[in-house]
Amino acid sequence: MSAASPLLELIDLRVEIATRHGILVPVEGVSLRIDEGEILGVVGESGAGKSMLGSAIVGLLDPGIRVAGGEIRLDGERIDGLPAAALRRIRGRRIGSIYQDPLTALDPLYPIGAQIVETIRTHLPVTADEARRRAVALLDEVGIPAPERRFACLPHELSGGMRQRVVIALALCTEPRLIIADEPTTALDVSIQAQIIDLMTRLRRERGTAFLLVSHDMGVIARAADRVAVMYSGRLAEVGPVRRVIDRPAHPYTACLMRTIPRIARRRDRLDQIEGAMPRLDAVPPGCAFHPRCPSAEARCRVDRPEPEVLPDGAGAAACWRAPGPAASVTASPAEAGAAVAARRPTVARHA
Repeated sequence: MSAASPLLELIDLRVEIATRHGILVPVEGVSLRIDEGEILGVVGESGAGKSMLGSAIVGLLDPGIRVAGGEIRLDGERIDGLPAAALRRIRGRRIGSIYQDPLTALDPLYPIGAQIVETIRTHLPVTADEARRRAVALLDEVGIPAPERRFACLPHELSGGMRQRVVIALALCTEPRLIIADEPTTALDVSIQAQIIDLMTRLRRERGTAFLLVSHDMGVIARAADRVAVMYSGRLAEVGPVRRVIDRPAHPYTACLMRTIPRIARRRDRLDQIEGAMPRLDAVPPGCAFHPRCPSAEARCRVDRPEPEVLPDGAGAAACWRAPGPAASVTASPAEAGAAVAARRPTVARHA
């Protein structure tokens, strides 16, 4: 897909939560794009706004939470603000979802195969027999052994890794072009995590499926993603090609995240950590929200809030006054800036 026609585009997205004490803003001013067949990782600590961003895209915000500004475009079509019925047709058919806990995504009293068949028949004009054949084929494709036999299993009869594969099969069963994967490897052991990541990258390669991969684990992002967006306190701190962000972070928060990753070659008595905590939504400081924890904060950082600026090499953007000299503002022209920060696609942190 060309730089001018992203599969998904977020333009200055703002999400608000109405409370009796006022309006809270968990996502503010986020502009991102995802191309066909691309995996965009979103990483950050708890409260960064990662999961809220994914929920806003698929229109699954809780009561009292709404998209209050900006745009969400799928294939150039604006989908924020659509009627509920129209959004349901898009959700599942054109955008799939994979959730952190498969037990919450699966009906515990309904066989897994029947759940896939029901989803297929809800969105596609196929017979029951054809839907069953597709369901069995999908279970086989995502690596469920003996799919014909597992078809009749209830979710509790499967292991955690197999349940997550069923959720992936559910997300794929209507052949969506984009999948929102929210912490899909959390609570799985390392070997199963690797299998799930390999499955996603294979689906990207063979089907051209794009993923927005939300994770607190930078190791997962490093292995799976083409590009990574680092969020802090509801805003983008940095976005760029995953290898550049890991090797040469442009934002101090990203650099701090990278230092917290244990490395086999570096023996230490104590793991690095970021001092302090993410600010509460009702206590976001003025200026750069990271400045109370930032080892490089200056006087300006405490007063003026930086906006994401495209880096000189065009390979990403960072919202920091100390970042390398900007070439153009991401917020000045979201479409042009999105094209500028989209990385040339290679071959394949804390929690939200």
